[in-house]
Amino acid sequence: MQSNKLRLAIRATAATVVMGVASQASALTLNVGDDVEASLYGYARLNMSYDLDGNRAVSTRAGTFSPVDADGNNLDATEGHFGADVQQSRLGIKVNHSSGVAITVEGDFRGSGNSAGSLRIRHAYGEYKGFMAGRNWSNSISFVGATPVLDFDGLAGSMGSWDRTEQLRYTTGPLSFSIEDPSSQAIVDGSGRTGAPALTARFENSVDAVSFALSGVVSQVTSDDGTNDDSAMGYAVSGAAKFALSDMFSIQGSVTATDGATGYLWRSGSNYYGNSAYLDGNSVETISAYGGNVGVSMALGGGRSINLAYGMTTQDLDDAVANSSLTNAAPETNQNVFLNYMWTPVQNVMMGVEYGYFDQETVAGDSSDANRLLFAAQYNF
Repeated sequence: MQSNKLRLAIRATAATVVMGVASQASALTLNVGDDVEASLYGYARLNMSYDLDGNRAVSTRAGTFSPVDADGNNLDATEGHFGADVQQSRLGIKVNHSSGVAITVEGDFRGSGNSAGSLRIRHAYGEYKGFMAGRNWSNSISFVGATPVLDFDGLAGSMGSWDRTEQLRYTTGPLSFSIEDPSSQAIVDGSGRTGAPALTARFENSVDAVSFALSGVVSQVTSDDGTNDDSAMGYAVSGAAKFALSDMFSIQGSVTATDGATGYLWRSGSNYYGNSAYLDGNSVETISAYGGNVGVSMALGGGRSINLAYGMTTQDLDDAVANSSLTNAAPETNQNVFLNYMWTPVQNVMMGVEYGYFDQETVAGDSSDANRLLFAAQYNF
């Protein structure tokens, strides 16, 4: 019975793909001793993208909002870009000891620059009687309101930081609390430092056909240039829900509001996280922002589904522009749309095609948009 439960847990873990993509998966049981049950899981994945407009692809062929790269080169200068990689491929191991201790270590090959294609740690944590310590998904997030998409970086406005971080967490029933390494605490002038951990709380539950989650984060943002320093408290609150309208249809989504904790507003700013604060003289002034997304899913049977989703984030940058910390060219609002078709041609194999639309608007109102296509083939074990 314990072995069956472990294998079911591994299947669920391996089937959860970033941005909510899930597909059938099995785990390879490892024979490591009488007191230990271990399973190896993961997948090999090919992503192929075609950018109809400028080249917006990053590693795993995910799309970026920013119309310029890190060197300031205009990504919209030329049209029509194809690319493919396997960097999303994943490998993990789950170990359960008879004492009740469970350990998970998982990595993938996503990276950027010189690290592209190198193994990186996604998860590395231990669990025992409700306590968890290590690197895991931030306690600020929930997958409840996630619409399945193929793009690895996914929808703007997804719940919480939508990333993994080092933390100590305690879970009791539907409640969980954590002390975490904070998500991005960027200050406009770059003088920020991490002065304290983030504190989070999350409640997640379901009633009949409705699943829901609420989370809150308190995080300090600090500026320190070696001579002057100041800090302010930031916060973020998020909510997510899914309504199963029938066996075929569901609608789901999430909302987030933040002041001084933009690291918990996914895909804000230039692409991932916007600035949490700016300096007015030597004083830290927080930046408020909000975002959210909504999606609908239709299950067609036989491992086939259609998903449509829209997400957005926006920051209030008027005061930062007024005191010249930022200019009117700063990115203010991001929006994206995904429409995909996924199918399972054989057991443990998922394939999909997806149309993506990205739009970024600056404080001045200048807009830069892009259209792209993505194909994925994923082989689970």
